[in-house]
Amino acid sequence: MEKRKLRNSELDRKSVNEFKEAKKTPIIVILDNVRSLNNIGSVFRTADAFLIQKIYLCGITAQPPHKDIQKTALGATETVAWEYVEDSLELVEKLKSEEIKVYSIEQAEGAIMLNDFNPDNDKICAVVFGNEVKGVQQKVVSKSDGVIEIPQLGSKHSLNISVSTGVVLWDLFSKLNLKNT
Repeated sequence: MEKRKLRNSELDRKSVNEFKEAKKTPIIVILDNVRSLNNIGSVFRTADAFLIQKIYLCGITAQPPHKDIQKTALGATETVAWEYVEDSLELVEKLKSEEIKVYSIEQAEGAIMLNDFNPDNDKICAVVFGNEVKGVQQKVVSKSDGVIEIPQLGSKHSLNISVSTGVVLWDLFSKLNLKNT
């Protein structure tokens, strides 16, 4: 049987208002000094796909509106809630004081592998993604409630931040939604 690609009109996409009213996945994304505007836009687009609660843009991370963010975000900066906070560490401390668990996505001692991590259905968790070269700042890693590592078997042991975000958000989204069924 031949498979026909769906048209955009058949995808049942949410309007901006429908997105804003929809129940969100209890995940917050923190971008810690991400320098690439295309990566930032890709994170917005991924966050839109999985109904992520909010994105925090920290440090040197650029903010919308910007044409290079928009090029990859495809309008997701209008749907996903976001906020700029200059200091990632202060943000982590604030979120923790609100009983939000914060996890750095990094390769570190004592990290739990993503496939072994199980998010808590009843609590919001925040995941921190770092700079393309330096990763998540050590002081942020140290203050996090834990570190999650994406298992990698090749020679590079490094993924682009937008790819890492896609992998982590899909994994957490699928685990949270499977628990709810």
